[in-house]
Amino acid sequence: QVQLVESGGGLVQPGDSLRLSCAASGRPIISYTVGWFRQAPGKEREFVASIVWSGITKEYADDVKGRFTISRDSTNNMVFLQMDSLQPNDTGVYYCALRSPNRFGSTSRDDFGSWGQGTQVTVSS
Repeated sequence: QVQLVESGGGLVQPGDSLRLSCAASGRPIISYTVGWFRQAPGKEREFVASIVWSGITKEYADDVKGRFTISRDSTNNMVFLQMDSLQPNDTGVYYCALRSPNRFGSTSRDDFGSWGQGTQVTVSS
């Protein structure tokens, strides 16, 4: 069983940066695609970014492309989300999760599991 723990959230102003971390324990996640999702108040949880086990292929939601960068440190069983030029509509709880092995290329939250508890990101002036 894998446990994921997110950290790094906080209250920032528009234009600021944050770096989120997703730490895995229980067993290595090196063979998994890891995704970041976020959920704003009153909205559904939505895909933000994902990275395959090799780190070569990364996917981003359209509204974060060019601002967010996903990376992974497989040696230490961690995945990161660098968020730059944050905007108020980036506000939400950010979660990391593992994609099911037979769901290649999917960005649907239904194809991800082992969700962490989330970390709150608030962008406000």
